[in-house]
Amino acid sequence: MCLRAIRPEDKEIMREWRNSPEVSKYMYTDDHITPETHEKWFHRILSDPSCRYWIITYKDKGVGVANICDISERNKRCFWAYYIADPGVRGKGVGAVVEYEILRYVFEELKFNRLCCEVLSFNETTVKTHESFGFKKEGCFRQHICKGGVFHDVISMAILKEDWEEILPTIKPKILRIKERLHKI
Repeated sequence: MCLRAIRPEDKEIMREWRNSPEVSKYMYTDDHITPETHEKWFHRILSDPSCRYWIITYKDKGVGVANICDISERNKRCFWAYYIADPGVRGKGVGAVVEYEILRYVFEELKFNRLCCEVLSFNETTVKTHESFGFKKEGCFRQHICKGGVFHDVISMAILKEDWEEILPTIKPKILRIKERLHKI
């Protein structure tokens, strides 16, 4: 399992993933993404220095996307998000490995102080996963996103470098075991 930088040839599969019901139900919008809209978005993310996108690969196959955005060198912080598009790998630990790798990248390579994220409140599994990695709930944007005519709250979460350093000795062995298991599957 690894993260690799997105490439131009990933454009259409990413649009397909973003339009899939399993992915779009957790996104802020639920509009069908047209080729034209996706083309503009894809061009922007390839050229925007305030974000980085990766394809999540498992057994040499693209299975999802991870990104950091709103990168602030000055404030040593950014936001992140990810999704596993391939239903065949959900629940196997791939998401946990992705979370670990992003945290490691942000705190150990970029040397940032803070990593933030926002999660739709009904996505309780993701909220719990983030909490297990040391993220703290910092707020709730009430009725912040309207999907399908229904308003939803958004949970604001973040982890600080000191939180990461504190939880790393507990998390690292778990991730190593998950990686070993994923290699055997």
